[in-house]
Amino acid sequence: MFSYITLGTNDLARARAFYTPVMASLGFVPADIDDSEIGFAENETSPCRFWVNRPYDGKPATAANGAMPAFAAKTRAAVDAFHSAALAHGGSDEGAPGLRPYGPHFYACYVRDPDGNKLSAVCETPE
Repeated sequence: MFSYITLGTNDLARARAFYTPVMASLGFVPADIDDSEIGFAENETSPCRFWVNRPYDGKPATAANGAMPAFAAKTRAAVDAFHSAALAHGGSDEGAPGLRPYGPHFYACYVRDPDGNKLSAVCETPE
């Protein structure tokens, strides 16, 4: 459905320190890095589908109220690892890993990155 998703940051170095291990928990690597953005992909030669960048208009990045990318996790263990990595690297808890009422196998967690962006990792594969 989406070509890519972008989230803003006010501190790219802090965002890189947060997102590199968090996205690695789901199997993604920083594949494109420059002075204003970091792109994450399945490997270093595949297209980046998730970007963290300084806003292009030069204004401060803000967390969108009601916006939340939910990343697909292959296993419940990957959801757990995503949550743990986020908390270990400056994120905050918005909902521990567990089953949610959105489907019989909807296993998810919720965190905020250091800029306040809300994120989720979701596994819908039966255990």
